[in-house]
Amino acid sequence: MISQEIVVAVPREGKFNKNAARRVRVKGKIPAVVYGASEPAVAVEVDPKHIQKILWSEAGHNSIFDLEISGANKTKAMIVDWQYEPIKGTLLHIDLKRIALDKPMRVQVPVQLVGTPAGVKTQGGILDQVLREVEVECLPGDIPSHIDVDVTNLEIGHVLRVNELPHGDKLKFITDEDATVAHIVSVKEEAAPAEGTPTEPEVAKKGKTDAAAAAPAKK
Repeated sequence: MISQEIVVAVPREGKFNKNAARRVRVKGKIPAVVYGASEPAVAVEVDPKHIQKILWSEAGHNSIFDLEISGANKTKAMIVDWQYEPIKGTLLHIDLKRIALDKPMRVQVPVQLVGTPAGVKTQGGILDQVLREVEVECLPGDIPSHIDVDVTNLEIGHVLRVNELPHGDKLKFITDEDATVAHIVSVKEEAAPAEGTPTEPEVAKKGKTDAAAAAPAKK
């Protein structure tokens, strides 16, 4: 999705290590790298307020904006990677990619379910959204901010698949078109224990299970 935002970037000089990145953040900026379009990568610093505004916009990281780098021509760009500080939630670093508007690209687009399914409203089921994003290929100017799909007719036993998502000729699905996007789960299926699962809790094993679950997972 083409945005009217303009991001101004200033080239960084000197060594590119943790201390240098920290000095950039002390100035109220964040370090970034710009690459793509068969041009050399450039280390820059940008205003985090502009980046946050783009990330929190309707199109989010799929926004295509003007990037102005001091001493270089203006170019179209996207945010392709970003890193947050885990405790304070402040931006630490971003990667920007130069975009050629005449070349197709692949992006992840959110899927939004619209309406109350019949399987929930009249059959007492539960809506289960399996896929919240799908990968598509299209020209940069045709990237949708999200794909809306009406699920009011979805009943228990019916499955909404990728190939049923609304799209035009400009959009090609890369995600398996037979993949399940959403379906209705009956309350009985949701509540029924898996085969072989004991109906009474095994207190003796609970401590080990909780300890294992509490172990930090590697992202």
